[in-house]
Order: sequence, then structure tokens, then C-alpha cells
Amino acid sequence: MTGTSRVIVGLNGSLGSLAALYRAVAEAARREAVLVPVAAWSPADGDRRGPRPLSELEHAALRRIDTAFEQAFGSYPADVVIHPLAVRGHAGAALVSAVTGPDDRLVLGTGRHGRLDRLLHGSVLGYCRAHAPCPVMAVSASELLKRLEFSARIGAPLPLAVGQHSAGHPVPRAVDVH
Repeated sequence: MTGTSRVIVGLNGSLGSLAALYRAVAEAARREAVLVPVAAWSPADGDRRGPRPLSELEHAALRRIDTAFEQAFGSYPADVVIHPLAVRGHAGAALVSAVTGPDDRLVLGTGRHGRLDRLLHGSVLGYCRAHAPCPVMAVSASELLKRLEFSARIGAPLPLAVGQHSAGHPVPRAVDVH
């Protein structure tokens, strides 16, 4: 590892965030940087049955990170240093809070959110571009779909961004952002 640069990737369970995860893993390996997958959560994330305990919401955010790596790679990549992070707060603020300096990279998936959703919740990408002190990369879900279609066409599994993978899981952290 050449320094303390980091590649932060936002994970929310969408196809766009999986595409961003592929790009982020490749970017972290290329830059020999620490990969920081971030899942934001808030007390408003409770289900329709009523509010859930804060610890349960935090654990659900950490499970979202595990699930993303399982879906994308089968497990956590062994050749990239990974520091998962569950952050209490809105997605944009959570992602920006994970950035430590201008040498970091912030990778986000673009989704199919409609105008009403952006009006009510704001654009996470727009927030990050306006507030992050580092470059912000936007990755379209269509990039992942193209890779999936190509893999299906040639009858091969989706090529991974990096080498071998292990079943080990990094130690997750949780923080509050207000």
C-alpha cells in the first residue's frame, strides 16, 4: 500500500451500487488504496411494522455491505484492504464524511430515481459532487448490465475486478454523522 489514499463506495442494494462496487474494487487495486464500502442508515429506515432498535438498523446496514460483496464477487476480495463502514445519517453526508482528503476517490452508482424521489430526498450524487473534497466517480448500472450480458453470451461467469477471493470478512465500523 503506497499511502493512506482510500476509495469510498456507496452501497444501497441497487444495481447501480453493485456497478460502483466493481469499479471501486478495481480502482482500489489499481491505486493500492484502502477500499471503504459505506452503507448509510437512519432511524427512519424502520419498516412498516414500527420503529426498530438503532442497533438492528446498524446491523442491517452492515449486512447490506456483506450482501453486496457476496452478490458481486462471492465474498470479500482478498487482495484489497477493506474497511466497511455503517454510517448513521443521510447517504450524501455519510459518504462525504468517509472522505479523508483530496487523494481519496468517491465512487457512486447512478440509479433510475425519478424526479419526485430526487425532489423529496435530494440527489446523493449531486450532494457528493458539491461537498466532497475529492474526485467523485459516477458509475451507471448499464455498465454492469453490459458485463452480465457479455458473460452470459459467452457462457462464462462475470469476470472479477481482481484476483482470488477469500471467505474472510473485514471488521466493520459504525459511526454517526449529523
